[in-house]
Formats: sequence, C-alpha cells, structure tokens
Amino acid sequence: MNDDQLLRYSRHILLPQLGIEGQEKFRRSHALVIGAGGLGSPVALYLAAAGVGKLTICDNDAVDLTNLQRQIMHRGDAIGTPKAESARRTLAMINPEVNVNALTERIAGARLDALVRDADIVLDCSDNFATRHAINRACVAHRKPLVSGAGVRFDGQVAVFDLRDARSPCYHCLFPEHGDSEDMRCAVMGVFAPLVGIIGSMQAAEALKLIAGIGASLSGRLLLLDALAMEWRTARLKRDPACAVCGKRSAA
Repeated sequence: MNDDQLLRYSRHILLPQLGIEGQEKFRRSHALVIGAGGLGSPVALYLAAAGVGKLTICDNDAVDLTNLQRQIMHRGDAIGTPKAESARRTLAMINPEVNVNALTERIAGARLDALVRDADIVLDCSDNFATRHAINRACVAHRKPLVSGAGVRFDGQVAVFDLRDARSPCYHCLFPEHGDSEDMRCAVMGVFAPLVGIIGSMQAAEALKLIAGIGASLSGRLLLLDALAMEWRTARLKRDPACAVCGKRSAA
C-alpha cells in the first residue's frame, strides 16, 4: 500500500478490527452489484469509497428524471445514459483506483452464473422477485455470500445469506419462488427517498464485514424497517431442509 492509499484509507486502518490487513482484503476483493438504482447507489458508492478493488455493476436501464429523487449515484446530466455507465463515471470520480466493470445488460442464465462464480460477494439491489431468485440460485450453486435488500413506500428489509455455511438459509427459504409474494415496484407504489439510502448503506456495511471477516453478520436474521415510525424488527431465519434450492446442499 503506497502513501496515498495509506492516507486515503487511514480512518479504516485506524480501526483495530480492520487495520492494513482488512484494507488489503478490500483491495483484493471483487463485488458483484446487481442493480444501480436506489439500493445500488449507496452500495456502490460506499464499496468504491472503501476501496473494494473491483466492482461489477449490472443494470440494463437508463437514468430517468424520476430516478433522481433517490438514486444518488446519478446526476441530471446523466438522464438517458445507461445506469451502469453513469455509475462507472461517478465512481471513477470518487475513487479512480477501483476497477469498475459496467454491464448494461439484463443478466440471466449462464451469464449470471459466470458473474456470480467470479465474484467474492454478491449484492442483490434488484427490484423484482424473478431476478432475486435467479441470483439466489447462482449463489447457492457457487457458495457465494449474498447480501439482499429491498425497499418500497416506507418499508425496507435487509438480510445476509452466507451460502459458504451449509447451515445458512437461502433467499428461497424465506420467500419461496411460487409463494404468494408479489413484486411491488417503486413506479407504482412510491418510495421514501432516504429509505433506500438506509437499506443500501446497511448492505454495504454487511458486505465489507463479510469481506474483512469481522463482526457478526446478519446471516440467519432479517431486519425489517418501518421508516415512517423509524422502528426496526428482527426476524430469525432458519434453513428449510425441504427447500427446492438449497435443501440438498451438503456440508462439504
């Protein structure tokens, strides 16, 4: 680590739980961020600022005027620009040392599988259940830790599925793919701007803790936020041994 890096990351290095060793872990890590909107914005901003060495950001949408109320990674002059490219430009200004791989595509199938395989950690910042379940399946297959967030109206949630641990539940254990869950889009339901900032920041914090191997993660817990009352609730999660996605996973 050179003098500029020691200065840039000095406030992390001062933390005994991190130090230079933890900062080096950030530098060597590769995070896959799926979605560059309300959740993906604070996630990507904090991971880049923290010095995560490589960020792959996937989003097939373009910046729209209605996004600017909450998607803080994008600016007015980026309207009409692919969100992944807008993200790359913003992150380069924050930390030019970070390698940002901007993918302006809707990833699925073998492409998603390969991206998850090549990442150290996956952050689900998407806005629909089909994508979330596809991400979960790939993370289960490759035993990659998954940090999941969601927010709509005044309600948010965040959870960690550390699929390196055979005892960990997966996203499907919590929300079965053929259950009663329905997509609730911001475009229809509305969303309180700071809500996605709170949830996305927590996703970034959990990802950095997992990368550095410090603290206790949210694995096995679901945090639920009512931002209107500013009240948190915690739900304990258990692995479903009959889960169609992770039920046959071995401890090996």
